[in-house]
Amino acid sequence: MLKRAAAAPAKHISAAEAAALVKSGMWLDFGGINVQPDVFDTALAARTKELSNVKVRNVLSVRPLAFLEADPEGKHFHCYNWHFSGYDRAKHDAGRVVYIPLNLGEVPDYYRRFIAPTDMVVIRTAPMDSEGMFNFGPTNAWMRALIERAKTVVVEASPGIPYVYGPENGVHVSEVDYVIEGGATPLAELPKAPLTDVDRKVASYVAAEIDDGACVQIGIGGMPNAACAVIAESGVKDLGIHTEMLTDGLIDLVKAGCVTGARKQLDRGKIVFTFAFGSKYMYDAITRNPDAVCHTVDYTNLPHIIMQNDNAVSINNTTQIDLQGQCASESDGHRHLTGTGGQLQFVRGAYASKGGKSFMLLSSTYERKGVRKSRIVLDLTPGNIVTTPRSDVMYVVTEYGIVNLKGKSVSERAKALIGLAHPDFREGLERDAHKAGLLPRWFAMGGVA
Repeated sequence: MLKRAAAAPAKHISAAEAAALVKSGMWLDFGGINVQPDVFDTALAARTKELSNVKVRNVLSVRPLAFLEADPEGKHFHCYNWHFSGYDRAKHDAGRVVYIPLNLGEVPDYYRRFIAPTDMVVIRTAPMDSEGMFNFGPTNAWMRALIERAKTVVVEASPGIPYVYGPENGVHVSEVDYVIEGGATPLAELPKAPLTDVDRKVASYVAAEIDDGACVQIGIGGMPNAACAVIAESGVKDLGIHTEMLTDGLIDLVKAGCVTGARKQLDRGKIVFTFAFGSKYMYDAITRNPDAVCHTVDYTNLPHIIMQNDNAVSINNTTQIDLQGQCASESDGHRHLTGTGGQLQFVRGAYASKGGKSFMLLSSTYERKGVRKSRIVLDLTPGNIVTTPRSDVMYVVTEYGIVNLKGKSVSERAKALIGLAHPDFREGLERDAHKAGLLPRWFAMGGVA
């Protein structure tokens, strides 16, 4: 671990005193998710009218940000975000938050190579332990890179952050400039969505493809978690976990006895993740559990590391796919919804793994303002971001089936994806595909299928 030397021994100060260190024009970083500061954020908001052009980076806000709430017109603070939560999305729609494009596993490198040293990093941690470490709890991500490059490091020591194991999952007091006593706010929880019939049907196709000893990654969302539930019922054995986000669904697999990690090539027997976001049930399962290891995101997400585990399996969802296989998973036109996250990196890492597989899940339709629409389309919505290119997509799954696009021509892809669409939309999609030249006449008349 590369350590940053603080200018002087860490000083204990109040949240108000820490906020008083902020000057107009500064760049701040709040880390994000469950290391998002609490009492400092409130103290900073109290200084709103004294400051201007203060810029804050964060990711996946799990609680409303006091400094944004205190400045609805954006006269004093500006927020830059690596991946949106529902709160961040609403603030983006209000013109208060902008998105930073990325591959999540590359973010430590961005800080070390391309982003100027941050003026002040403020992150919430567990209280200092007997070895002088402030543990990051279930959120490691790029905190180490942030601290290495920061001009000033402030930790908000909170009894609400549990101890989670990881080789670089903390900061030593010698690297810290100031310590704030934080409150006991518990970890933010992500409610587990109930399984729908569509979820269960999609998951059944995925579960049939999971072999004993596979090493699994699950993306955020109800459908990937549904896949965990069905996989747990399938009787599969000796699964491993190497994932970006640890979810309740993955813990369900552990509790069901499906996970041993015995066949992993890396971190045998260990559950590997870079952040956990779910319910108290999940947080309790990883607190002081030596088999659950919270690594930096450049360890969990870079494809050349993912591929070192044989039979790596990537399970993610998308919101729209065109007839050539391009997946748009993060926006609705020019309206940004979430982020690229690690989807593309896990798709590539899983494919490169010996025996690896990647799955892109989606329901065939969605409803907007009482009108049902197809998620499988001739062309993506104008402005939609391609999260996973057609050249990278492997298995696509809806409630109507599963298809592997690898090695398929454009025409074969179009025909296969039309078969995954809701029956009400298939005729229109086929007609559109012919008009666009994706399905030539000879193909429809009995050419290669």
